[in-house]
Amino acid sequence: MVIVRVMGGLGNQLQQYALYRKIEALGQEAGLDLSWFDRDIQENMQAPRELELNRLEGLSMKIVPPDQVRALLGKRYGDRESIFGKVKRKCNPSMMRVFEETDMYHPEVLRQQNRYLVGYWACEAYYADILERLREEIRFPESPDSRNREAVEEMEESESVSMHIRRGDYLDAANIEMFGNICTEAYYDRALRYVKERYPKAVFYLFSDDSAYVRERYQGQEYRIVDWNKGENSYYDMMLMSHCRHNICANSTFSFWGARLNSHGEKIMIRPSIHKNTQVCVPQRMKELWAGWTLISPEGVCI
Repeated sequence: MVIVRVMGGLGNQLQQYALYRKIEALGQEAGLDLSWFDRDIQENMQAPRELELNRLEGLSMKIVPPDQVRALLGKRYGDRESIFGKVKRKCNPSMMRVFEETDMYHPEVLRQQNRYLVGYWACEAYYADILERLREEIRFPESPDSRNREAVEEMEESESVSMHIRRGDYLDAANIEMFGNICTEAYYDRALRYVKERYPKAVFYLFSDDSAYVRERYQGQEYRIVDWNKGENSYYDMMLMSHCRHNICANSTFSFWGARLNSHGEKIMIRPSIHKNTQVCVPQRMKELWAGWTLISPEGVCI
């Protein structure tokens, strides 16, 4: 069996789910380990998260119980390994059971057997060929907020474009070195021009954790600010993004999935050319791994 560890926010959880479904599509037995969300683990997290996959409808999830994870690993992932265990693995590398993500794309991960997979698996190349199936599986429950229903109707009737502007936690000292200054104003200005050149009547729906900033910077009849989905209802923003005809994403897996779940034909999907500041963009490789996406650099250049 191949076990995929589920962790992070909803965007990451969906990527791990997508990898698990891809492995199943290849005919292998696979399952999901949800232990990362156990209270004893979350209590020690700087930014605790909740399992959100179970809020969605239509998912086909095989949950692997803790005893089965231990049977594969000999322990719970993250627990300290005995010296005897380390020696055994060093003498017999075939006993390695954990595969940890260290690069943007590991094609070999789809050929693993009896492995425990740890990573975020953001690269679209892993599951691009099953996205149509995933769009059918991943369904949001009906929102009790009439504003969401009204927004969906408006989005479907116009040349709607979602634009995700993530500031909040990305401006914190703990995150800005890794994620900051990627989705710059130059990035968004170029993305807006790119869409307007093709769709002059586009209407832009702005999703942000900094409503004051977007209200000040984006003024005009073509802008709509979506700021009512809060707390446990925040995932309805992803639902609304998916109903827009085009998508401008932040360096955020949340908005990546808003674009991926968008079923409109001839859609424009824009994302930054890098996700983290530690990443070096190799244009040809990025275009191959993110086929169908428009990539824009922090300097506002389409690559």
